[in-house]
Amino acid sequence: MLNRFSEAFLEMQAAERGAAANTLAAYRRDLEDATGFLKAKGVELSKVGTADLRAYLASLKEAGLSARTQARRLSCLRQFFRFLFTEQIRKDDPALGLDSPKAGRPLPKYLSEKQVKALLDAARNKVEDGPMGVRLHCLVELLYASGMRVSELVGLPWQAAARDQESLLITGKGGKERLVPLGAPARNALDAWRRVRAELLGRAESRWLFPGSGGKALDRQTFALELKALAQAAKIPPSKLSPHVLRHSFASHLLAHGADLRAVQTLLGHADIATTQIYTHVLEDRLKNLVAKHHPLSKK
Repeated sequence: MLNRFSEAFLEMQAAERGAAANTLAAYRRDLEDATGFLKAKGVELSKVGTADLRAYLASLKEAGLSARTQARRLSCLRQFFRFLFTEQIRKDDPALGLDSPKAGRPLPKYLSEKQVKALLDAARNKVEDGPMGVRLHCLVELLYASGMRVSELVGLPWQAAARDQESLLITGKGGKERLVPLGAPARNALDAWRRVRAELLGRAESRWLFPGSGGKALDRQTFALELKALAQAAKIPPSKLSPHVLRHSFASHLLAHGADLRAVQTLLGHADIATTQIYTHVLEDRLKNLVAKHHPLSKK
C-alpha cells in the first residue's frame, strides 16, 4: 500500500536513526492510514498540500481519536515530509504550517519536590535493612537523578557503572546511547551498591548491574512493588507512585528550575521533541511566575 518514498523513509528510520521495530510498525500504520484517506480523495501522500493534510487531521478528530493519537500521527507526517524535503524529493514541506492538537492532552503525573525528598529519605533509611535496602536506595537515586525508563534502569549492564564516574551511559530505545550526568547522592548510592554487590556475588559473575534470579536482570515488577512499599514509608499514596512517575518528576523539576526543553529531550532519550512537550505545563507556570516577578507592569 505504501509507495517507494514511504518505504525509503522507513528504511532511513531503521538504518540511520536505529528506530525500534515497534516504532517502525507504528510509523508504517500511520503512513498507511494517511495514504488510504488521501487516496480516496485522489491524492498521493508524497504530493499533498497543506490543505490536504489539514483535512486528514480534521478527519482524525471527527473520528474521535484522542489528541495524543492525533499528535503522534502528525509527528510521523512531519518527519516524513522533512525527509522528502531533505532528500530533495519535494521542494517544500507541507507539514510546516500544521498545529499540534492540544485539547484533551493528559498531563503527566509527577511528585512534588517535597514528596521526592521524603521518598529519597525513606530509601536512605532502608540501607539499614541490609543488601536489598542498599539496592533499593541505589535504584531510586539513579531513577530520579537520570530520568531513565525503568526498563533502562533494571537492564543496566555492569560495565555501565563498573567504575567511579560522573555520568552514566544509558542504552535506550532502538539501541541509541545517551550520556546522563549523575549528582553526588546518586554516585554515592551507586558506589555503596557496587561494594555490596561484590560481597553478594563473590567470585560469581553477572553482566547486570542489578542481578535478578536465574541469571537475568532484576525484573521491573519486583522493583515496582518495592517502590510501592517505599511510598507508604514516605507517606505518599502508593497509587500515585510508579517508576515512570519518577521519570516524569525528573523532567518536570528540571524544567521548573530553568532547564531547556531540548536538553530535557536529550536526557530523556526522546527521538521527537513532540514527546517532550507533554511537560509544557511546567514551562507555562514558570513563564507566568517570570512575568509576575520581573515585568515592570505586573504589580500595577
